[in-house]
Amino acid sequence: MDLTWLAFAVGALAMFIVAYLAWSVNKEPVGSPEMAEIAGYIEEGARTFIKTQYKTISIFIALMFFPLVIFFSDLRIPASFVFGASLSLLAAYIGLRIAVKANVRTSNAAATSSAKAFTIAFRGGAVVGLSVVGLSIIGVSLLFWLYRDPTLMVGFGFGASLAALFAQLGGGIFTKGADIGADLVGKVEQRIPEDDPRNPAVIADLVGDNVGDCAGRGSDLFESISDDYITAMILSSLLMGSLGISALMFPLMLGASGIIGTILGVFAVRGWKKIKPIGSFNIGLLVTAATCALGAFLSSTILLGDISMFYAVLSGLVASLAVGLAVQYYIGLNSRPVRRIAEAAERGPALSILTGLSYAFQSPIVPFVSVLASILFSYYVTNGSLYGVVAANLGTDLAIGMIMSSDAFGPICDNAAGIAEMAKVRTSEGGILEELDATGNTTKAYTKAFASASGTVSAVMIFITYGELVQLYSVGHGLLSPIIIVGLLLGCALPFLFSSLAIGATGNTAYRMVDEVRRQFKENPGIIEGKVKPDYARCVDIGTKNALREMIAPGLLAVVSPIIVGLVFGKFALGGMLLGGLGTSALLSPTFTFGGGMWDNAKKYVERNFWMKGTPTHAAAVIGDTVGDPLKDVAGPSLNIFMKLTNMTALLIIPLLMLT
Repeated sequence: MDLTWLAFAVGALAMFIVAYLAWSVNKEPVGSPEMAEIAGYIEEGARTFIKTQYKTISIFIALMFFPLVIFFSDLRIPASFVFGASLSLLAAYIGLRIAVKANVRTSNAAATSSAKAFTIAFRGGAVVGLSVVGLSIIGVSLLFWLYRDPTLMVGFGFGASLAALFAQLGGGIFTKGADIGADLVGKVEQRIPEDDPRNPAVIADLVGDNVGDCAGRGSDLFESISDDYITAMILSSLLMGSLGISALMFPLMLGASGIIGTILGVFAVRGWKKIKPIGSFNIGLLVTAATCALGAFLSSTILLGDISMFYAVLSGLVASLAVGLAVQYYIGLNSRPVRRIAEAAERGPALSILTGLSYAFQSPIVPFVSVLASILFSYYVTNGSLYGVVAANLGTDLAIGMIMSSDAFGPICDNAAGIAEMAKVRTSEGGILEELDATGNTTKAYTKAFASASGTVSAVMIFITYGELVQLYSVGHGLLSPIIIVGLLLGCALPFLFSSLAIGATGNTAYRMVDEVRRQFKENPGIIEGKVKPDYARCVDIGTKNALREMIAPGLLAVVSPIIVGLVFGKFALGGMLLGGLGTSALLSPTFTFGGGMWDNAKKYVERNFWMKGTPTHAAAVIGDTVGDPLKDVAGPSLNIFMKLTNMTALLIIPLLMLT
């Protein structure tokens, strides 16, 4: 039963809804001339950054294209590589364009209706979520219709992963470099409020929210779901070949049910009376989950004729939702860990950081165990079938569109609060934008933690695909083989090197931003007096140039390391390296994500409950936040892509490995 056309049609429906949501956001008024002017600065800065970044990424895509043409006689592989990278960047770009339109409209709506402000912000975020899942299934279904062979589609996943890593790294380094510079000089040294128009780095900070959390994360989840479709289809042909094309359609039909569930969930989320924003988001998530579960049941029973596969899919979906509970416990604005970190800030920054670290190191356990439980459950419930693990992995992807929508909701609210602060806008309910911002901080953390949990299972599946294709189970190369052990330990070390490069890159950008903000305050005292407008464009330019230069080294590490290990030491050493890198990344990523999120909300807790802005307690909380910034928005999310990109690179070079 060839249902490629149905998958493509559902993807097209998602893009139609994207167009409608974009129209519904754009028709809302932007507010006062002051608000429009500030929003214009943000939009122009985002456009400038993304234009320069995409040019840089395009150069790398072109440099990779020619070796692929040389090494692969079938031109469909390099063609799919370019197609995957292009769609990944397109999905991110569409979301970014609407996010910078939704921010000022959310800010303006907050002046009259908190419910309307929430609805506008979430629908702006839904443009990102639906673009990601819609374009992914369109791209994969179109390639399968043209190629009829999933192994020729590996280039699509590799291209999407490569583009995503550079987009996430570049956007993350930019946004956190600007954020740290704005906070350390503005809040700590000058003791001026967040998003104060006198701060030269404030526009760069607001721009960064969009290019990092919207564009960067959009590319991340696009490559994640695309990789899963492709590896699932490859394993379908290897493990479920007796079912013919129905097994190949199973991943696409699950993806289609996820899109339909996301559409229903998006329209269920709105500013309901007497329901807090996080409660409304949970309603939408439950609607999405219920729809996805129904779609998984139909797909499993009709296409595979196996109810156990439905249970496996359901276990993956439950594991992804369990991550949300862990996030709300650790990172919720009034959660016990956040309160403890905020209280520690009264004793200085050192204790605030130490308390945060202690919670950060324990935080990955629940999501990690949930993922492991899902893998084991799906394996045993399907009578020891590896395809059960494939089904569980696809289950973790079902809610990606909804979760990405809530992620993009975060920077839109952050920008809206910043615009209101700079334009001196009074809201209908005091603190509504701050509440939406804090909610957005929690949902962003959910997305990052979800991306880590889902990415872990995705990387496991890519690794299993690699193992099946190169026959890692060959006699004589068990776990006690020195070549496997060396590869494993090397793989364990690489994520630490990658994290060091990513965090160091953010630090390098941040101290240049600090120097620039200090210079402007020193050379022109009229800025701090409010008589002279600071040079916002200079900070945006510094952030852009440094972020794009600094993203190259960690990006190359992810691509070059598996190629060198594979070609020099062979496919077994590379298998060990992939497994070691997966294990370390799967724990480091949520540690960074949870830790940074807790420090961020601890700062917000201090500002809302202690009301100690400008005091040593507030300074300590801000310092903790700046320590967590590069962890949660650069290293953590990028590690998710790192562990998948190394595995996708290994899949791509299998023909070369078989010659050695």
